[in-house]
Amino acid sequence: MKNGKLLKFSFIAIFFATIGGLLGQTQRIAIVDTEYILKKIPEYNQAQMELDRLSAQFEGEIEALKSELLALQRTLNAEKVLLTDDMIREREEAIAKKEKQIIDTQRKYFGVEGELFKKRKSLVKPIQDQVYNAIQEVSRQKKFDLVIDRSNALIVLYFSDKIDISDEVLNKLGYR
Repeated sequence: MKNGKLLKFSFIAIFFATIGGLLGQTQRIAIVDTEYILKKIPEYNQAQMELDRLSAQFEGEIEALKSELLALQRTLNAEKVLLTDDMIREREEAIAKKEKQIIDTQRKYFGVEGELFKKRKSLVKPIQDQVYNAIQEVSRQKKFDLVIDRSNALIVLYFSDKIDISDEVLNKLGYR
């Protein structure tokens, strides 16, 4: 785990050194915390609650299908000694169909182009786009050369509050 952090830190250090070396001048850098900004936007929180509700609903449907599958499997195991080979095969086919139904339902709701993905795209992406545009505006106004988002997987060991523009982005969006 320490090697991974050291690797990330090394990558970041090399990145900044390369940028600084290429441009040959002092760079104006800012930090922004998009997670902090998004949590301050009521529409985003409402969208997240809607997505959580929808996800729970979809999970409930899948769990119901899994319960049906389990019941089919238990019934087959309990009655197997009393059934003919054809009856066993029919029940195994029903179990296989139920397993496929579960997989198809999971894909339908949670897959790459599933309903939850589409709903997230329609609810959250416009808000994220607004935040991104506000970050760009604040960055241009303050003449920053580089803006780093510290909320996602970037390890920032130290930064001065003077370079954090998160509150200014919230002001630009009309929140605060």
